[in-house]
Order: sequence, then structure tokens, then C-alpha cells
Amino acid sequence: MSVKVTVIPNGPYLVEGDFKVTKADGAEVAHQGEKTALCRCGHSANKPFCDGAHARQGFKAE
Repeated sequence: MSVKVTVIPNGPYLVEGDFKVTKADGAEVAHQGEKTALCRCGHSANKPFCDGAHARQGFKAE
């Protein structure tokens, strides 16, 4: 399993490859294929995935 994570300045983590995310409630979300964006601002309504809320909230981070 090869995964690439790219940090987007003032934005999400872009993740490429096959992986699975275990949410806080224990539910697993599998992802296969190209790219997906994971929230790092904490404002997404679709956590752990990014929904663009970082831009609306003015999130700043390297």
C-alpha cells in the first residue's frame, strides 16, 4: 500500500493512494484510488474529509 500525503498551505491534507480512516466513533472509511482531501482546520461538516470550510473560516497554517 503506497500513500502520498501533501500538506496544502492554509488548506487540507491531500492524500493519494489506498488507505482507510478510522473515525472517532470507530467507523472505518476506506478510500481507493486517486486523491481525497482530509480536513485539518476542524470546521468541515464532513469530517474527516475537507469540504472547503477552511477558506470560509480563514484557516492559516503552513
